[in-house]
Amino acid sequence: MLIGELAQTSGTTTKTLRFYEDVGLLPTPHRSANGYRYYDNPTDTFARIDFIRRGQTADLTLAQIRQVLEIRDHGTPLCRHVVDLLDERLAGLDQQLADLHNLRDTVSELRYRAEGISPDSCDPTAICQYL
Repeated sequence: MLIGELAQTSGTTTKTLRFYEDVGLLPTPHRSANGYRYYDNPTDTFARIDFIRRGQTADLTLAQIRQVLEIRDHGTPLCRHVVDLLDERLAGLDQQLADLHNLRDTVSELRYRAEGISPDSCDPTAICQYL
């Protein structure tokens, strides 16, 4: 299967497929005599593209996704590794949620204080007393 056919069938672009190849997410395909990329195992390539998308949906980095694919390519069981990656991602999300909650509290407090300050009392030499 040529790269254009693979891109169309997998719902991606040839540019994306070349990028995935360059960063080690897809194995280097065979080249035809005229230099075209030829994927001789499209089923595995489709599975890899699907896995890359699912990894991105879970907000894994491309480096993390590549690491999982490399472990798989060496025939090593990787379920524990994936669980560890997902645990790390969950911890990161929990921290982001806590940070967002704190930020919301800060903005809410600033907004509340701004209500009590008349715009007429603003110092014209200051930028803004609400912040």
